[in-house]
Amino acid sequence: MTYSSDDIDRYILSHIDAEPDVLKTVFRETALYTTNPRMMSGHLQGRLLKMLVELTGARRVIELGTFSGYSALAMAEGLPEDGTVTTIEINDEMEDFIRKQLATASYGRKINLMIGNALEILPTLSGQYDLAFIDADKRLYRQYFELLLPRMHSGSLVLADNTLWDGKVLIPNPPASDRQTVSIKDFNDFVANDSRFETVILPLRDGLTLIRVI
Repeated sequence: MTYSSDDIDRYILSHIDAEPDVLKTVFRETALYTTNPRMMSGHLQGRLLKMLVELTGARRVIELGTFSGYSALAMAEGLPEDGTVTTIEINDEMEDFIRKQLATASYGRKINLMIGNALEILPTLSGQYDLAFIDADKRLYRQYFELLLPRMHSGSLVLADNTLWDGKVLIPNPPASDRQTVSIKDFNDFVANDSRFETVILPLRDGLTLIRVI
């Protein structure tokens, strides 16, 4: 007997921590009212994000690319009472929807939503962060990362989503016009070959890279 990837996914989801009701609601509303709900983290990745926040003991988290707020809420759930998530979303048309989702959870108060371009906002932020999650414009991953680095400390963790990019990273020479694939490949090569980082790519959904700053 053979089993499909959907069978495996169902098994996994039935053997991990349950998705909180708050996030079930965010998932449902995102699916109903947004044009590209597959951008959302979802149950499995959400539980992983929460656990990584807890394992690292993070108190200050920064996220680039809020979308509907699912991942920000998942990370905020894992924070201590005095922890904060700063999340940056460029699409101002999503602001009302995001704020509605954040208000549904008690730990939504730990989240500071900023609307604007992360490339412009990051240089204005002070202090250091314990964990960063990059899930914004794929063409700008390297730029985001290099702006984040001065704000990370030894032992901090940077997560980058979609780093397998539907398998397109396997294309030896993607056309220059496919800027997203070109940029993701450049980012992957950069972090893999820099001795300042420990790097692991998890084949979770569309690829999640964990980068530990040494």
